[in-house]
Amino acid sequence: MTPESVAVPSSPAHRATTRVLACIGALLAALSVALAAYAAHAADAEAQQRLQSAAWFAFGHGIALTALAPGAVRRVGLAGLVALAVGTLLFSGSLVGAHFFATPTSVAPFGGGLMMLGWLLWAADSLRR
Repeated sequence: MTPESVAVPSSPAHRATTRVLACIGALLAALSVALAAYAAHAADAEAQQRLQSAAWFAFGHGIALTALAPGAVRRVGLAGLVALAVGTLLFSGSLVGAHFFATPTSVAPFGGGLMMLGWLLWAADSLRR
């Protein structure tokens, strides 16, 4: 497979996807600040730990998405960032949902796995540049 065969064409759809990923990242980072504040001031001790974990993962991955999305020029890198976004939403969302809606955290491990896969895809794409 040649590098040209995996390059994402600079199409309007590609540019829109990278803009959406950057926007999702910025929203995750912003919401994580609110979640951390809520956890610090309104949650009980057990909930604080879960909500702080959700906030840290959302913040870190939100910043990463915002910073990396404009540089996603190949399919593998773009797929990695999509995995990061979906994984973060599932992981952090599962922990937040458990607190606010008493839902199970059964999708949190799947979200964590997607985040790991996303980083591995980004690393593989970085080596091919």
